[in-house]
Amino acid sequence: MIPPTTPASTACQRWTLGRHSWRHLSEGGFDARRFTVDEIPESIARAFVEGHHYSGTYPAARLAWGLFTDDETIALDDTGLVGVAVLSVPMRAAVLTNVFPLLEPFAESLELGRFVLTDAVPANAESWFIARVWRRAASAGIRGVVSFADPMPRHRTVTDVDEDGELRTRTEIVTPGHCGVVYQATSALSLGRSTARTLNYVPRAGLVLSERTLSKIRTGEPGADAGERHLIALGARPRRAGEEPRAWLREALVDVGVRKIRHPGNHRYAWPLGTARQRRQQLIALERTAYPKAARDLMPAIATR
Repeated sequence: MIPPTTPASTACQRWTLGRHSWRHLSEGGFDARRFTVDEIPESIARAFVEGHHYSGTYPAARLAWGLFTDDETIALDDTGLVGVAVLSVPMRAAVLTNVFPLLEPFAESLELGRFVLTDAVPANAESWFIARVWRRAASAGIRGVVSFADPMPRHRTVTDVDEDGELRTRTEIVTPGHCGVVYQATSALSLGRSTARTLNYVPRAGLVLSERTLSKIRTGEPGADAGERHLIALGARPRRAGEEPRAWLREALVDVGVRKIRHPGNHRYAWPLGTARQRRQQLIALERTAYPKAARDLMPAIATR
């Protein structure tokens, strides 16, 4: 069993090519004079998020902003893009209306679906970036944002070839689990947890398979083909011509090593946006709760073999 990771409060998590790392204040901190924030098209945001975020997936986005730097020593390429924040449409309107009942979901309220900075970005950039994203979102008519912090640690199995040409299998951390420290630093409202649920977890890949995607495969809805391709990439055999999707899916889930695990629910956060008066007038339907702490709320790590 791998113990959960609980970084010090001075550490900020970063992602590059799907692998996480930590930046510390002792390294010098964030110099805002070297950074700017601009809205970016979906194609650029998608490529960045799919390339660097641990999930490798992009949500149903409405708006996206990039964090840019003029510091050539940390820029990944000529564009200077080193971070992306995406406001997206959740699968159910209730994700938004449960928090902001008076706002029109998807038009006046959205979810912070992805937030990722590369390991080149110094510590303490998150709150500066988020503050500027919120200002631009408010200018675009957004009055409320909801987001979630997943406390579940995830690991994946990696096979390397050593210097003698031998295969070696090791387990690496995909994400140590989150309690929303960055959100707390931006004065987000803590609103308890989302609904507890059972997940379809693939231990060797550190991935959760969406129940909605699995349902599409079973019923042949639009999106089923993409779901099948994803399972095949994880190790399932291709579905034979004429094979019933439900039967194939049962085998595919065994092939990729899916485990059913109980998840206690993500930590829920929200931000009313706009002027001070507009923020005060926002009705928040859920009871506010104390900020969760990492040491208390991280779930036990899930071992892989």
